[in-house]
Amino acid sequence: MRRTRDLAELAGRLYWREDDARRIVDAWRQGGQPVSVFAAGLGIDPRRVSRWASRLQPPQADTLRFVPVRVADDHADGRVSIEITLGHGRQVRVPPGFAPDDLRRVLAILDERTSC
Repeated sequence: MRRTRDLAELAGRLYWREDDARRIVDAWRQGGQPVSVFAAGLGIDPRRVSRWASRLQPPQADTLRFVPVRVADDHADGRVSIEITLGHGRQVRVPPGFAPDDLRRVLAILDERTSC
């Protein structure tokens, strides 16, 4: 009961410090309720909880990022292959006329190995 009162007091503040927001977001995550139900119980806007949750979340390893791609003119007939640098020194050379499904399988395997 005291914990609920403490959360309600924090939630009622006009501005949340990071520690306050972390307590509220942790309580929401531990409770297992949808954010809308949790926020309604505290009388706050669910978007406020969601924004803080995303702000406090550590960066994910599989977030979108740009990688170098080089088009190499290495065929006598002028066709080009594509070289993709994946990181950790890994490169994939995609020849002209490649099968997209094969490339997807290769990239999926390489992705599995980088997450270990």
